[in-house]
Amino acid sequence: MVSRSLQSLLVALSLPWLGFAQEKPPAPDKPPGIEAKPEAKPEAKPKDDKPTERLVETKHTLTLNGQTIAYTAKAGTIFLRDAEEKPTASVFYIAYTRDGTNDLAARPVTFSFNGGPGSSSVWLHLGLLGPKRVQLEDDGMPLPPPYRLLDNDQSLLDETDLVFIDPVSTGFSRATKPEDAKKFHGVREDAVSVAEFIRLYVTRNQRWTSPKFLIGESYGTTRAAALSTELAERHRLNVNGIMLVSAVLNFQTLHFAEGNDLPYVLYLPTYTAAAWYHKKLPADLQARPLAAVLQESEAFAAGDYQAALFRGAALTEAERAGLVKQVARFTGLGEAYVDRSDLRISIGRFTKELLAAEHRVIGRFDSRYQGYVRDRVSEAMEYDPSGEAVFSAYASTFNQYLRGGLNFESDLPYEILTGAVQPWNWGESNSYLNVADNLADALTHNPFLRVHISSGFYDLATPYFATRYTFNHLHADPALRKNITQDEYTAGHMMYLNQPDLKKQKADLARFIRSASGH
Repeated sequence: MVSRSLQSLLVALSLPWLGFAQEKPPAPDKPPGIEAKPEAKPEAKPKDDKPTERLVETKHTLTLNGQTIAYTAKAGTIFLRDAEEKPTASVFYIAYTRDGTNDLAARPVTFSFNGGPGSSSVWLHLGLLGPKRVQLEDDGMPLPPPYRLLDNDQSLLDETDLVFIDPVSTGFSRATKPEDAKKFHGVREDAVSVAEFIRLYVTRNQRWTSPKFLIGESYGTTRAAALSTELAERHRLNVNGIMLVSAVLNFQTLHFAEGNDLPYVLYLPTYTAAAWYHKKLPADLQARPLAAVLQESEAFAAGDYQAALFRGAALTEAERAGLVKQVARFTGLGEAYVDRSDLRISIGRFTKELLAAEHRVIGRFDSRYQGYVRDRVSEAMEYDPSGEAVFSAYASTFNQYLRGGLNFESDLPYEILTGAVQPWNWGESNSYLNVADNLADALTHNPFLRVHISSGFYDLATPYFATRYTFNHLHADPALRKNITQDEYTAGHMMYLNQPDLKKQKADLARFIRSASGH
């Protein structure tokens, strides 16, 4: 498990709640000798405190590959209950089921969630999988408001039914008692509650014998790995496949901390990709294709660079000077800056320094994006322009779609990204959270399980080289490696925002689902 200092790594950048208490004004003094009359109380009305689940169904069609698909959308809530059958939480979900399916045992169903922790399921929903997607420029760059939804001609609804889950405290999902919300805010607690939701859904909708899949993004991949064992061990529910989008299973690969040199090695190729995109590399590298440049950067990172960090102060002056030149060459940063940083460039410094001469900051979720800065001498990024480019577009269109497209009415705020899940319970072990072992257990116990990984070259939140490292160190029998597929894309954390990557990812995931379903 990982220390709470890792909260700074959370993919969902959320602001904490701010509460303001209102004081009741003092009652005016009574005039002497006059008795105050009691205030008239409104007539008491019968009150039903028993909570109820909600479900709204609507009918729709979508054209995919020239074929019109009729489907049913369900937006609603399912209660989680304690041992006494009392509701402990209401979990909001949206499910899309293809109409006319005669054999549910042959029709796959995929459960989708995003990360944070503290994120709703909106990103995979309106970006990759669902029947609607947010309109952006073809390369994923933002458009000005007002924002629009389009039919998603790359939806996976032709391959699988889809269920989008909002974990407790995200979306419309809430603990029954607000003070009990913290009981759902932790690695283990979250896996237990989401697994229970999945059990209830497959039971109520008669999907126990359907091919079943999980897909998660960012911390959602952490959740998916934890779920792989929770579902199997607690409910004896094996899934056919797990799709990991921008994966983080081993948090040591991401945590820039004193004594942990691993992230500096694993981030370096993504720094190279960002510098190549913004034309900050030396001319000989800049003239080559990205794939060739990354191959050279990866070899340096895993070879000379890793060895140099291991040796530390044992490097000679000549050796250190040579390493400074190489790190500067592959990051696009100045040699003096690399030297002052002791050869170790953290993500916050890199995103601020790469375009510092132009007074711009680059994105963490996607380093192709850039934004203005206010403090031109700060060493750290003020905000993430790649997040700000899409946050409002997704929030605005989804809130409209809930009511206008799915007919689901609620005055609750739909929590797109929330800090209300903090502090998150990472566990008490004095180490880094690593759920790769959960996934290795799931593969070992269920050798039919298949895993697909999607990574973006420009992703500075969960770098592709870190994901490769994690799976190259997966403690499972070598014979099971054939069950794992890795695909990489020329965008960032949400690679599907880039239209060419969206099309490629749809084809990759469709092929994976068909194969893992036995089709």
